[in-house]
Amino acid sequence: MLRMSKVFHVCFIVLLISTLFITPGAVFADEITDSIEEAMEYYKENNYVEAANSLDYASQLIRQKRSGKLEDLLPEPLAGWSAEDVKSQAAGPGYLGGMISAKREYKKDKSSVTIEIITDSPALQSMVMMFSNPAYASADGGKLTKIKMQKAIIKYHPTQKNGEINIVVEKQYLVSVKGRNINQNDLVDYASAIDYKKLKKF
Repeated sequence: MLRMSKVFHVCFIVLLISTLFITPGAVFADEITDSIEEAMEYYKENNYVEAANSLDYASQLIRQKRSGKLEDLLPEPLAGWSAEDVKSQAAGPGYLGGMISAKREYKKDKSSVTIEIITDSPALQSMVMMFSNPAYASADGGKLTKIKMQKAIIKYHPTQKNGEINIVVEKQYLVSVKGRNINQNDLVDYASAIDYKKLKKF
């Protein structure tokens, strides 16, 4: 029974992932589809270990592709600011829950802002709880507000001139904006520079 269950699981994943890349009249041949086809060949040969390995590899490539698209959602630097190269991460399912993220740092004189967009992360659940209960949000100095029609929690320390803004979008994405040696208006401007409509369609 255990072996039959494993066989069914592998077969189901093969068919499911295949439908994501095969549309009527068009086949998109790339490393991902190659790995899926390889998995199907291994499956036909009853080599379930290699079939699963090939699917895991295809799955990781898909996560990397998603992280690359997530990079495009990070805004360009505001006037007078410069930006570092975007850094993205696509963790495997066994590490950080398969988290996908993209991060970019912006600088102006001694001021710096870091924007990070995260999805598929266990940390999202705790943030969703904070947004659903205002008492959690304000427990450590946070204030609830709205930025570009999105609920946001702002924590800003005027004496230290640093702070952060956290925004949960569609209960799937966490947008984190952290700033040092910065005023609150610049922090809000960077949080406002993100295209949340595109993020919802990601």
